[in-house]
Amino acid sequence: MKSWGCALLLSLAVAPSVAMSAESSTAMPPKAAVYAHRGASALLPEHTLAAYAQAIADGADYIEPDLVMSKDGVLVARHENEISGTTDVASRAEFADRRRSRLIDGQQVEGWFTEDFTVAELKTLYARERLPELRGTAYDGQFRIATFDEILGFLVQQAGRANRGIGLVPEIKHPSYFQSIGLPMEDKLLAAIRGNPYTNVGPVTIQSFETANLRALRGRIGTGSNIRLLQLLGKGDARPADVAKAGGTLTYAQMMTPAGLQQIATYADGIGPELRSIIPLDAHGALGTPTALVRDAHAAGLMVVPYTFRPENRFIAANLRQGADNVRHAEGSVAEIRAYLATGIDAFFTDDPALGRRAVDGQGGSGHAVD
Repeated sequence: MKSWGCALLLSLAVAPSVAMSAESSTAMPPKAAVYAHRGASALLPEHTLAAYAQAIADGADYIEPDLVMSKDGVLVARHENEISGTTDVASRAEFADRRRSRLIDGQQVEGWFTEDFTVAELKTLYARERLPELRGTAYDGQFRIATFDEILGFLVQQAGRANRGIGLVPEIKHPSYFQSIGLPMEDKLLAAIRGNPYTNVGPVTIQSFETANLRALRGRIGTGSNIRLLQLLGKGDARPADVAKAGGTLTYAQMMTPAGLQQIATYADGIGPELRSIIPLDAHGALGTPTALVRDAHAAGLMVVPYTFRPENRFIAANLRQGADNVRHAEGSVAEIRAYLATGIDAFFTDDPALGRRAVDGQGGSGHAVD
């Protein structure tokens, strides 16, 4: 990997920023940061180096690798450990006998799991589009699975090439499950971040839908670190997997109350709620009235980073859709993002960073050329 001088690393690393507390809202607020959800996943197969490269070219402030483990303890980028939906593993005769049924976070799941493959075996697989009916299959079979170390090296290269800071937002997937099978991820993740001269000083935000691992990470990294922690929040009465496993009753809905947010603020720097927790849809599927979540989170000193804006009609609020098809519609997606920006969110996850950039910067035009 190319050796970077400390001054260059620092100048590139500190560029992305978001509001971190209620006090910052008294000054001119910074622009919301654009988080590339699994890369530019509306345009290229998710979690591939190509998707990350496109995201950076399209103006993303941060790229997001979801992380799972291989059999031999290597962090790899997949949204979940069951990989038949995003790779060609199901068509590979040599791996037919690896099909399993596993209990993952209380759900029975069938398929092929990363923890049953060495990283060398995973590297023989090709990525596939998760949503072929919406996004096509033109890039299936062209890109390999990326390891976390490869993504770190790639990030350094791309930051230097772009001459700007690019942040990293890794998510630890199924942490309690992986810990239960002897493949905990947290120590390896921290070691990789600290062992890379760019991410050792640059903007990193570690995410999880669970709570215990974020609390443990807070104890490890302390405060005042370049590493921030983001508590992801699911819907309603669902419970974090670690809470459910321990027999606890805490729900995501309770975590989103003012008291719950104050508790999150004791170990995390922000929350990542589902979009409709901020602006719910009305009975007609149109954007309704914003909730108090952003205001309450800021009062607790937490940044708010909702997920996930997707550019296809199927995912856009009914009052902002264009036409009756389900293909990508730039104008509707940009309008939806801007409605959420008006609530005061600090950053957001999007499958199409070009449109996210356009929404934040107020640019005209139609976004990325692939329409």
